[in-house]
Amino acid sequence: MYKDNDLILRPITEADVDSIWELVYKDEAPEWKKWDAPYYPHYPKTHEAFMEEAHEWFNQQNRWAIEVKGSVKGVVSYYWEHEPSHWLEIGIVLYETENGGRGIGTRALDLWIDHLFQTLPLVRIGFTTWSGNQRMIRVGEKLGMQMEGRIRRARLYNDIYYDSIKMGMLREEWEQHEVKRGR
Repeated sequence: MYKDNDLILRPITEADVDSIWELVYKDEAPEWKKWDAPYYPHYPKTHEAFMEEAHEWFNQQNRWAIEVKGSVKGVVSYYWEHEPSHWLEIGIVLYETENGGRGIGTRALDLWIDHLFQTLPLVRIGFTTWSGNQRMIRVGEKLGMQMEGRIRRARLYNDIYYDSIKMGMLREEWEQHEVKRGR
């Protein structure tokens, strides 16, 4: 578990599954989906259907809860882009839109990246977003990431083409970033 004032980053527990269902699967067209890869379909699930697979959510190393003031607000995650070369991709979803613009995403990813560099033999961490999500691009920049790639007109959403954006950083860049911040 990692903490930054009222924000806690921690593994998802069995006690969180009802909150996760409500945030992720209850609504057919949730507001958060407008920012989180909206060009991929979202499928709601009944509570009963979700409970059959809920065990896949808790106590995972690669997906943790973002808790703010005692309530789950989102998740951070990772997957190996290429494990032999120690290349990890991360993600974040804040499910409640009123949390946007308050620095929760930046603080959560800061803790997550630090945790991953401390616990895994990583050379690099990155994420992919789309040019329609300027907030996520700014989060990457605040954390010291560089834009490493822009694939033009790769994402179609509401009949508009957007670029796919690749952000990333190396371990030594993160360490330098942390020294500058006094950690």
